[in-house]
Amino acid sequence: MRILVIKLSALGDVVLGFGPFAAIRAHHPRAEITLLTTPPFAELARRSPWFDAVWENGRPRGLAASWQLARQLRGARFDRVYDLQTSSRSSRYRWLVGGGAEWSGIAAGASHPHRNPDRDAMHTLERQREQLEQAGITRFPAPDLGWLDAGLAQLALPDGFTLLVPGASPQRPLKRWPHFPALAALLPGPVAVAGGPSERDLAAAILSARPDAVDLTGRTTLFELGAVARRARATVGNDTGPTHLAAAVGCPTLALFGEDSDPRLAAPRGRAVRLLRREPLSALPAGEVMTALRDLDAGRAGSPSPSP
Repeated sequence: MRILVIKLSALGDVVLGFGPFAAIRAHHPRAEITLLTTPPFAELARRSPWFDAVWENGRPRGLAASWQLARQLRGARFDRVYDLQTSSRSSRYRWLVGGGAEWSGIAAGASHPHRNPDRDAMHTLERQREQLEQAGITRFPAPDLGWLDAGLAQLALPDGFTLLVPGASPQRPLKRWPHFPALAALLPGPVAVAGGPSERDLAAAILSARPDAVDLTGRTTLFELGAVARRARATVGNDTGPTHLAAAVGCPTLALFGEDSDPRLAAPRGRAVRLLRREPLSALPAGEVMTALRDLDAGRAGSPSPSP
């Protein structure tokens, strides 16, 4: 059996897809499963245990690239497609795959449509789980993320550090809490700052308040970022991919939400996750975040160790 899974979007959405990916693999243990995604997430998917092949041309640019993807999709002769993107773009791919393939999603004529008029008001995980249930998947094992790790000797991280994630999509600046420098000044232990190369100015502002902080912006792969989060005492971050990644690998995580995103739809999930929301996000004071972080740490100390 040949199966296609479609997931094209941002890091946080891909991380929230780990559970559905694991469920699809568990339901089809002997199938040849291909993921259609985009370049930033291709290597992450290739190292995961869920896919036999990864195509990274899910958002082709230009007519030639679009024709190439069309030929690739039609020529693969997939038996079933799980469209976990469920966008207008991914739904159009049903016609490229061909009418012989079963289709789970919202595309017109899908053999296994997600029939819930309120699907857009559901959290991503609940929405995708219900979609897969309606396609016949009944087992949802917790995804094993042991592969999402790396050596970190080159980063010289201190013990007991708090990981700060001050960035978010440049197209959505209202998702960025502006008071990370003030929080860094309040933190009693070591601090590390994660993010991409374009977020070095945010790290610089934090380092001005905490000169001893470790600047990791632009220095980590996704695997190293997962390893950093595993070793952190806690993570405080905006609604952005690295925050989701930290929560997924089990780091106690405090996620900050403002007026530009709704935690009811896409909050990170993990063993120890707490959410704070304020509208506008800039009105959330550093002291309140510090109090929530202490509560998160106290809750972790009082919880039993997770089973192996």
